[in-house]
Amino acid sequence: MKLDKFILGTVKEVPSDAEISSHQLMIRAGMIRKVASGTYAYLPLGLRVIHKIIEIVRQEMDAAGAQEVLLPIVQPMELWQATGRDQDYGQTLGYFTDRHGRENVLSPTAEEVMTVVGANEISSYKQLPVNLYQINTKYRDEFRPRFGVLRSREFIMKDAYSFDADEIMLEQSYRNMYNAYCNVFKRCGVEYVIVEAEAGEMGGSGSHQFTVPCESGEDVIVYTEDLAYAANIEKAAVDPLSPEAKPADIQAITEIHTPGSGAVESVCAFLKTTPDKMIKCMIYVFGPENKTLACLVRGDHELNPEKLTQALGGTAPELAPEDIVERLTGAKIGYAGPVGLFDKVDRVFIDHGVAALAVGYAGANKTEYHIGNVVPGRDFPLAGADITVLDIRNAAQGDTWQGKRLLFKRGIEVGQVFKLGDKYSKKLGAEYLDESGKRQTCLMGCYGIGINRIMASAIELSHDADGIIWPISIAPFEVLVTTANPNDEQVAAAAEKIYQELLEKDIDVAYDDRNQRAGVKFKDADLIGIPLRITVGRKTLDNGQVEIKVRRQSESQLVDLDMAVDTALDKITELWQELIIEED
Repeated sequence: MKLDKFILGTVKEVPSDAEISSHQLMIRAGMIRKVASGTYAYLPLGLRVIHKIIEIVRQEMDAAGAQEVLLPIVQPMELWQATGRDQDYGQTLGYFTDRHGRENVLSPTAEEVMTVVGANEISSYKQLPVNLYQINTKYRDEFRPRFGVLRSREFIMKDAYSFDADEIMLEQSYRNMYNAYCNVFKRCGVEYVIVEAEAGEMGGSGSHQFTVPCESGEDVIVYTEDLAYAANIEKAAVDPLSPEAKPADIQAITEIHTPGSGAVESVCAFLKTTPDKMIKCMIYVFGPENKTLACLVRGDHELNPEKLTQALGGTAPELAPEDIVERLTGAKIGYAGPVGLFDKVDRVFIDHGVAALAVGYAGANKTEYHIGNVVPGRDFPLAGADITVLDIRNAAQGDTWQGKRLLFKRGIEVGQVFKLGDKYSKKLGAEYLDESGKRQTCLMGCYGIGINRIMASAIELSHDADGIIWPISIAPFEVLVTTANPNDEQVAAAAEKIYQELLEKDIDVAYDDRNQRAGVKFKDADLIGIPLRITVGRKTLDNGQVEIKVRRQSESQLVDLDMAVDTALDKITELWQELIIEED
């Protein structure tokens, strides 16, 4: 590929709305252009990276026995209503009504449609297991798109779905995809960790998340120092806190006027206390009957919605609207408390941290009032038919799991695998006839990879002040041949010869034959991050040499002109060998 007519699109300025390195560099290097909030166009250089990632993913899926299909992006709303996920996704779901009055969904994922495809094509146990995958565009109406393609409204996903006869077969399909994912990320040259994860809106019985450790990541990974346990923040379990010693002279509850202090921080400032002595009380509604749920956590802890969902048997609760909170508590939002409340709600969840408190402060169920000297177990019960003490919060600094200290790091989710069980197949009729001719429901697994996220993660992991440093497997080109003196016929002829010889060796090579100053070309080369650069200039050519430089190395080397191609091939081989997957 010659760059003279290529839309390279590099820019010097850092975009004002780009918060992280990958977003900044993808725009500056001419990979993407913003069309609207959370929506990007891929320019030729960026699309080459996307195609290389897709090819690696496709090869590993095919090698694992999965079969590629292509599903429609526009899906009928009734499928989502059949599984109840129209409610689970809520406003994140992009939808429209067509000219015939039919409601349609812009696919955020494809469990429903793929299940229908499986139901139509699978009839006998002899066909199982079956794994179908696609690589396609998805749409989610993110409330706050940010970080470029890491949290965009439109993105490219590889999503696969296995259909299995029983739990043993499902486990085999799951492990098959789990191992294929390890191969994908190794071949793409991105470091990753595997953590236990919650299934979220997908549902099912088990899930693992593939995460690239990175300070700019939105996900939080929780792990023990010996790495015996690792989970994302939604899944991470914590040991119950040890009960605090109760003072001998605890006084009776006192009511305190706290005007304008509904939030924990403002209450603590007013009362001159700390958040760990506060009891937060939040009211939720759940289920088709809108039952009410009171949740108690310490003021310095964050409630975990996924743990709440699991505690409710998979039903996701929602914060109660203001009118329900006022009816139950008699107060505005921000002043709810546990004392005298439990008989008015259907269920109560109390976090271990609250149960361990000796004495604290809580809302008084009276607008602009709180109460002090609140003793769990004395002033509100810790047990009962509808009262449960359990883990419902996010892990925090200082927590342990099975006695081991928990550590935290940020990361970017690049893939996740799920055991769906019969959540979709039962509702949408994906069945097979077993050996005795009896109709059985398929068990399913779901396996997703974010193509765009791999691209951004690779940049976050590997860049410097000058630009991107690509792994060779997903770089837009393996080699860049450039001329320091483009109008010098001898220089241009030597560069052209090297370029043509590399093409003949099936090397993915670009030739920067633009009529630009050498400094401009070198800056662009570093910015777009091609792994190997060969520079032909008058000074070196007069000595029968050219310059070869590996992008991630600070020093270049001079080699004889007639050895340039062989040296480049050796360097390319070394870069590729770093990505070879060792045999088990």
